[in-house]
Amino acid sequence: MKEAHILLVEDNEGDIFLTLNAFEECKIKAEISVARNGQEALDFLFQKNNDQNSQLPDLILLDINLPIFTGHDILQQIKEDTDLKKIPVIMLTTSSNPKDINKAYENHCNSYVEKPLDMDEFLNAILKIEEFWLQLSTLPKS
Repeated sequence: MKEAHILLVEDNEGDIFLTLNAFEECKIKAEISVARNGQEALDFLFQKNNDQNSQLPDLILLDINLPIFTGHDILQQIKEDTDLKKIPVIMLTTSSNPKDINKAYENHCNSYVEKPLDMDEFLNAILKIEEFWLQLSTLPKS
């Protein structure tokens, strides 16, 4: 089985560190690309400023509160694009606002996960995401 490629879209350096550390702590084998704002995420996904043969991610972890374009904006563009819409998108965010949750599902996110504030709970959340999306589920073939 090939190593999964995950796109983490997150602007908070602390959360990037925690997420990458959680994958390492949980011994999750995945290639992780990081986009630090909405524009970087869209450029990566639509392969602007990249090698046209670069690999699209198998899974996207998307924050809502991002500079330039919000996670909702990015999610909408992903799910409207023929080539990108099959990529599972997990909203991984601190927002527990029902409006954010509803809007994410209206725009066809595959899952909405509130980031736990406790490190052990955060590690457990990342492990459960990995178990479900990278072990149990069969991801679309690129």
